[in-house]
Amino acid sequence: MSKSPRRLVLLDLDGTLTASHPGIIASVVQTFKELGHPVPDESELRRFIGPAIEVSLRNNGIKEEDVDRGVQIYRRYYSETASFEDPRHTGQRVPGRLLATVFDGIPEQLNRMREHGLTLAVATCKPEYQALPVCDHFGLRPLVDGVYGASKDSTRVTKGQVITYALQRLGFDAKHGDRALMVGDRWTDADGALETGLDCLGCGWGYAEPGELESHGCYRVIDQVGQLCQAAEDYFQE
Repeated sequence: MSKSPRRLVLLDLDGTLTASHPGIIASVVQTFKELGHPVPDESELRRFIGPAIEVSLRNNGIKEEDVDRGVQIYRRYYSETASFEDPRHTGQRVPGRLLATVFDGIPEQLNRMREHGLTLAVATCKPEYQALPVCDHFGLRPLVDGVYGASKDSTRVTKGQVITYALQRLGFDAKHGDRALMVGDRWTDADGALETGLDCLGCGWGYAEPGELESHGCYRVIDQVGQLCQAAEDYFQE
């Protein structure tokens, strides 16, 4: 018997499932200090959430010859060393990737979507070796069918590349009738979806600037986590 067509929801991580700005921003600040460059202002620092770190470094004036070093410094603070005080556990220090929280209601929405027969996967521009322990730490990994991210060697960096990789790993087959939807909170998610022929559902609780998601082609933007499951159901019923 042939398998029924699947309904696949690809979920961004930072700003969609988790409020990750404390650890990302703290790691970026340390990166600029070590590079000897002025630290960007608060509004610019928040723009680091979503795109690959090398993209954001270039966008903030880091010369090409310093980008690789900047990436390594950032990764050290973000994922390799316990550099920051854990606000939830006095006296403990954690890497930047653990200075985050899951948005209220996300676990319930993920469970509801799976109950409705949707296939779920995380698709993030965060390197996969960083995304996996983050999802483990915050209890997200059992709630999805896969976690897919950028490559450590920077050969897979953009959201479009990550989406393509995730679909391949999941055995997505449009000819068989499989359908997929990208869900995210930044322009990178919307652009990556359009690049790969998907629609993007925008998450207004994340880190997008006003009008950003609409201007980059999101077919719909929802403002509350509690709308996520129904919005996905609505999309696949169209």
